[in-house]
Amino acid sequence: MQNKRRILPRIVLLVLSAGLLIVGIVVVKFVREEVETSRYQARYLSGISKQLSFKVEKGPSSSIRYPEYGPYDQRMGYTLLPEAVEKMTKAGFSVTAQAVSSPMLTQLIDDGLFAIYHEKTQAGLKIFDQTNQLIFSNTYPNHGYPNFEAIPPVVLYTLLFIENRELLNESKVTVNPAVEWDRLGYASLQMVAHKLGVDKNVPGGSTLATQIEKYRHSPNGYTNSVVDKFRQMGSASIRAYLKGPDTREMRREIALSYLNSMPLSAAPKVGEVHGLGDGLAAWFGANFDEVNNLLRAATQNSAESVTDQQAIAYRQVLCILLSQRRPSYFLGPGYNALQTLANSYLRLLADAGVISAALRDRALQAETIKPLPADSMPTQFVSEKKTQAVLRTRLAQALNVKTIYDLDRLDLTVKTTIDYNTQQAVAAELRKLSDPEEARAAGAFGERRLNENVDLSRVVYSLMLFEKTPKGNFLRVQTDNLDQPLDINEGIRLDLGSTSKLRTMVLYLQLVAEIYQQYQGKPVAELNKVALHPRDYLSAWVITQLKAQPKIDLQTLLDQALDRKYSASPGEYFFTGGGLHHFNNFKRSDDYQIMSVRHALRDSVNLVFIRLMRDIVYHYQYKPDGVARWLDDPESPKRQEYLERFADREGQVYLGRFYAKAQGKNAKERLDMLAKRVWLKSSRLTMLYRAIYPDHDVDQLNKFLRAYLPKQIVDKEDIYSLYDKYSPENFDLQDQGYITKIHPLELWLAGYLAKHPQATREEAVAASAQQRLDVYRWLLKNKKKKAGQQHRIMSMLEAEAFQQIHKAWKQVGYPFGRLTPSYATSIGASGDRPAALAELVGIILNDGVRMPTVRFENLHFAEGTPYETVLDKTPNKGQRVFPPEVAIAARSAMLGVVEGGTAARLKDVYTDNEGKFIPVGGKTGTGDHRKLMFNARGHMIGSQFISRAAVFTFYMGERYFGVFTAYVSGKDAGKYNFTSSLPVQIVRFLKPTLTPLLNRPAGGGNTLSEPKVALASGQ
Repeated sequence: MQNKRRILPRIVLLVLSAGLLIVGIVVVKFVREEVETSRYQARYLSGISKQLSFKVEKGPSSSIRYPEYGPYDQRMGYTLLPEAVEKMTKAGFSVTAQAVSSPMLTQLIDDGLFAIYHEKTQAGLKIFDQTNQLIFSNTYPNHGYPNFEAIPPVVLYTLLFIENRELLNESKVTVNPAVEWDRLGYASLQMVAHKLGVDKNVPGGSTLATQIEKYRHSPNGYTNSVVDKFRQMGSASIRAYLKGPDTREMRREIALSYLNSMPLSAAPKVGEVHGLGDGLAAWFGANFDEVNNLLRAATQNSAESVTDQQAIAYRQVLCILLSQRRPSYFLGPGYNALQTLANSYLRLLADAGVISAALRDRALQAETIKPLPADSMPTQFVSEKKTQAVLRTRLAQALNVKTIYDLDRLDLTVKTTIDYNTQQAVAAELRKLSDPEEARAAGAFGERRLNENVDLSRVVYSLMLFEKTPKGNFLRVQTDNLDQPLDINEGIRLDLGSTSKLRTMVLYLQLVAEIYQQYQGKPVAELNKVALHPRDYLSAWVITQLKAQPKIDLQTLLDQALDRKYSASPGEYFFTGGGLHHFNNFKRSDDYQIMSVRHALRDSVNLVFIRLMRDIVYHYQYKPDGVARWLDDPESPKRQEYLERFADREGQVYLGRFYAKAQGKNAKERLDMLAKRVWLKSSRLTMLYRAIYPDHDVDQLNKFLRAYLPKQIVDKEDIYSLYDKYSPENFDLQDQGYITKIHPLELWLAGYLAKHPQATREEAVAASAQQRLDVYRWLLKNKKKKAGQQHRIMSMLEAEAFQQIHKAWKQVGYPFGRLTPSYATSIGASGDRPAALAELVGIILNDGVRMPTVRFENLHFAEGTPYETVLDKTPNKGQRVFPPEVAIAARSAMLGVVEGGTAARLKDVYTDNEGKFIPVGGKTGTGDHRKLMFNARGHMIGSQFISRAAVFTFYMGERYFGVFTAYVSGKDAGKYNFTSSLPVQIVRFLKPTLTPLLNRPAGGGNTLSEPKVALASGQ
């Protein structure tokens, strides 16, 4: 019994051990089978892959998940999408269609995997015009194999030998290509090595499938942690079964994708390089098609017939494939090490039978010389590509993409509003005008146009043409004949002369409408009680009309306002812009006439608009809540306030000029500059030196005086007496300036910079607050009121009125931050931009509603991906900036400019499809931009031409409007005497080119392509 008790546990232990051994054998067998075949993974993961899909549906998607990082996703613009959608939504676009992911795809992304679908190898920006004609296309990478069959076998098997030898084993049907267990251990060692500071690119640690996941989707293209490694492996594993349990086709796709997309550092003049094809081109200057043809032949021919060209081609391919391990090193400072590595692999490849011995030997002898970067290559501007450049620049700004380089690589298709055929036709016609015969045929020669003695190639012609639509003002044409990137429509400030009369007239009509709306409907007795200032002529005129015609409507009143008459006499001087000014009309025949505002706009009469601007300024100053009403009260505290503000403002202006003169000079140079302007008298030079250097001693003063005065004069002087007499303590700043005849603030600045040589202009202004007031104390004294105070106060009040005028102009598109506070602004003194003038005409054509300028109508991001997003420009109500009656009145006045004014040569020129004349209205303008030159005393001694510009801004019919500009820049611009007659004539000349567009039926085109359903699994 006792022995039986001892034997039983042994039997049980033996049975259990045998059972565990059997289970162990089964487990080992199972593991070995799974490692070799991935049969169970295939069943499970392919089941998951069947549930992965996405489709595009109307409206925004709640299931879309944007990637946050990854070189591939960043390059394609997928990480940019949330910001782009938000930005474009604010710009008036809406998401009209977007990808909706299946629940399983969404869950996997939320669980930390990458989005699993058939990824694109190539993509890039494409831009189509309004008729769906391709304008611009970029594909990146530029080269690639279209399919697996296109890969030369020697290239394919070389890749597999280096990176993943078991990838295309046809006997293993269901194997998971993302995990090779013998390499998984190596990958773990790789991570440890990386943590210990060893090179992170130790070869052989990952399969091709996981490498693709890494360099496409991991942060910065690196494996940064164990979690990253498992994320790569997990994503690659499920992606491998997108086409079902049989992974052979997906494994071929992995090899194809790797060859087409592997990262190869960055090359000069190229940027980032991806894929074998682009790598060969960037690093060896090799033609991808030629290389492939040579290597296909090398495979087909016998071993003995390998040519030098084939050997070089193969060695180049081998170098590219090997360099992927450390591309920045091997294709840079380690290029010689790469050649040594290539020689080693040539021998290994031949030993393994991947290449022939003949190819090995030839390739060992071949040289792969890296071409030098072409830094000195001239870059020539191609005028035909200017449209592409402008559109891409605007698109980059709209999407907040930093560079055109980044923009061109986005997975994005855009539909622009441009009519490309019309634009190209206009550009071709404008370029012809450099030829004298073509210019003569176009009517460019003649009075107030061009003469035949000038260089026609210097004249830049530019056209912007818009179409009014419910979505905004669609830009249909923006072109010129300038073979440079400069855009004269929006890029620079131009003197456009009389076009400012249109802005002045529109503001005048706005003010009349505002006054009408304020007092309309009030009884005469109440109107009689309105406290009108004698100078508020606009309010007085409107109230007079309301008294005489109580039931008058706004449209009738505005028509009457256009018929108000002003003198065109040049015989009056105007106090404006801080002084007395005299103005002339363009034609002497207009002098001393009395004419209406409508007539003055038609014939572009200066003096009428000078007086009209004066009425506008007076209205802002003297209306019931005007800025100048307090002037009637001689005891108003505002008088002192305004005088101090004037002193502060003018003091800052002078200080800024003095700082500019002193900037860049050392202390000795600044002192010398001032000393040379002081009369050679001991007293004045002493005062100068003591004012600048109050702490210097007598010896230093003595050295200074001897440097600028003859020895016999200095010897006669009592230097100690001079030193004490002209101490800054004895004279204030005003007196110091009087003695030296140097502006007191310039004197103060010299002393300040002597103590603070690194001071900025802003610091100098801040430190001089009290000094500026001290310098103008003469102005603040009451006894000087009649002599100077009133003029200076009026200048300040005029400047405030122009701030309000600027605000009104800004509402209708004026592009600059300030106006010149002078009546001359009404005739062009403040400058303008052609595009801004066109915007004003667009508001007038849109009945007083400011609509956005639209260059892009549709944006289609990431087509065929889980991030696919379609954005369309939505209808826009715009912003009403003035009543429709103002727009109607303005259009009627502009019509007169063409019917019988400065643009009369366009009367009855353009016709519709039925032969009826299209009504055309507009405004002309001509301006010279000159640099004024002054002497040391501030007197103007001459001027130098900078540019000459003439412009015609217009509307045509009910839908189209725009602006045409002729422009010459340079010192010899003064030789060109053309006026706005030139652009008007060229617009006439363009009739055959523009008419087809003008007569096209209204309405935009369709989107570029209808979004389609896409299944991640390909089923």
